[in-house]
Amino acid sequence: MKLAQSFATELEYEAAITVKFLERIPMDRFDWTPHEKSMSLGRLANHIGELAGWIPVTLNSDELDFDQFKYTRWDYRDNASLIEAFKASIQNAIQLLLETSNEAFMDLWTLRRGEHITFTLPKAAVIRNNCLNHLYHHRAQLSVYLRLLDIPVPGAYGPSADEKRAG
Repeated sequence: MKLAQSFATELEYEAAITVKFLERIPMDRFDWTPHEKSMSLGRLANHIGELAGWIPVTLNSDELDFDQFKYTRWDYRDNASLIEAFKASIQNAIQLLLETSNEAFMDLWTLRRGEHITFTLPKAAVIRNNCLNHLYHHRAQLSVYLRLLDIPVPGAYGPSADEKRAG
């Protein structure tokens, strides 16, 4: 199996799980934060939504320099718009993944801020660590936010405690 197919299949599967979490976000609590050092619920939701967009950034370039990169953070204020944009970003990432050769995944990619290099890794490792694992990390963080707000947490890889209790 090509790396592209493996990544694309995983992303499609995980995106469906992520949508279940995004659907539960109470937008009237958009500005809520569990701690002064934490992202707000709305910022976290938008960050989760925009992470698939880093796959094209990785595959279409050899580096990202935060001193040069012009990026506008997502700032959706309702679930429907956020989920629609997330799904579109996922489809774009999947299409690009499927067009990428195994050899291209081995090309090196650098993350930097000016002269300071954070890392240089093969694109496959960047997609795994900084795109996919990053998404799962923040989705898990979102599950804690939902729990703290007493919102039933959806199951990711089987029924959640809330779903078991419900029946």
